[in-house]
Amino acid sequence: MSGARYSMSFTTGGLFRNESLKLIALYLELGDWDSVRDNVFENNLLQARTINTLRRVSREVISRLKTLCLNELKLFSTLSHQEQGYLLWLAVCRRYRFIADFAVEVLRERYISLKADLNYEDFDSFFNRKSDWYAELNEISPATRYKLRQVLFKMLREAELLTPKNIIIAAILNPNIIRAIPDENRQDILYFPAFETDLKDF
Repeated sequence: MSGARYSMSFTTGGLFRNESLKLIALYLELGDWDSVRDNVFENNLLQARTINTLRRVSREVISRLKTLCLNELKLFSTLSHQEQGYLLWLAVCRRYRFIADFAVEVLRERYISLKADLNYEDFDSFFNRKSDWYAELNEISPATRYKLRQVLFKMLREAELLTPKNIIIAAILNPNIIRAIPDENRQDILYFPAFETDLKDF
């Protein structure tokens, strides 16, 4: 058996780019995630139709954004649409070790092995392999597993790392993004489909 359990609670939405933009701006103003959460509820900042939706989405987005350091958060609003997607993908990988492992062991590995595509079968194979080591994966219903796969591929497309036809898109990382990543987290670059020789600032 392996160590820490996988958290598999990423069945909500996708990258949440617009929501993240609002919450990051509010955090940079207030400086505290609890205050951000309170403000979201008081003003329905995310314009959710129900309180349950507001609670679920805000909790999910904040849990991801908390993984970003202050320099990364400050950088976000200055980035292009594509680069914002990269930073949100980075946050997702930090939040969910299952996705991080998939990014390194499947997405990046296929890219550097010159395999152009990434398919649902690659997810299923990875999931089955990990289920031998993480018992919690065996407790997931087929319907939830399908949803997890669907959401993960949606996030990859929204991050512009995968085309609608499931072709891997090489990440072209802004040097400012690479420099904003703390030294202790430099291995996070491996979450992207790119050759290390292309990451001159790594």
